[in-house]
Amino acid sequence: MPDVTVVLVHGAFAESASWNGVIERLAAADVAAVTVANPLRGVATDAAYVRDVVASLDTPVILVGHSYGGQVITQAAADAPAVRALVFVAAFAPEIGETALVLSNRFVGSTLGDAVVARPLTGGGLELSISPAKFPHQFAADADPGQAALMAITQRPITEAALNEALTGDEPAWRRLPSWFIWGSEDRNIPAAALRWMGERAGGKELIEISGAGHALPVSQPDPVADTILQAVAAVRA
Repeated sequence: MPDVTVVLVHGAFAESASWNGVIERLAAADVAAVTVANPLRGVATDAAYVRDVVASLDTPVILVGHSYGGQVITQAAADAPAVRALVFVAAFAPEIGETALVLSNRFVGSTLGDAVVARPLTGGGLELSISPAKFPHQFAADADPGQAALMAITQRPITEAALNEALTGDEPAWRRLPSWFIWGSEDRNIPAAALRWMGERAGGKELIEISGAGHALPVSQPDPVADTILQAVAAVRA
């Protein structure tokens, strides 16, 4: 049985395979990893699902979230005693009452609004995705162009309600758990200034900005992402 398991949670407009390069590097370092198919329906329900995955593992866990996945892991860790550390990969690290939409607009620079298309849901509300034509430039500008084109087709939409749902609880999990942050300087979804500010506010153990990198960091920059996760693994093992 592994001594620690890394649980990888993708965000909006991505899917579990976006972690493939990171998983390969963790496996090479003999670190167990599990990916979560994030439902992207709402913060509370998505976090409950992640919590169920964590509870099934019977090992200490490091939660890793990309983008909106940061909102989810922060909520999930509040009621998951097995979680020992958090890693935010170009991800939201909200305070109680904050939403992904509010945080993404706290600093200027996001162009996501102009790239998003909406479809109505039978049960009410809207589901959002990125226009396939705009996806490579918006989401994965520093990724291989062919890979970015495939990602545009396989992207998973998120409900508008999820982006407007606030973190709940007594305190955010990053106040009591060690955290690591990594992001790209050219992120067009969440401005780098916002990602840096959230990392500083959380008192992250490491705050790493990759020059020239965009939002799809697990795909375009798997080496530094994996290295950051391995720092958390080493800290938990110690």
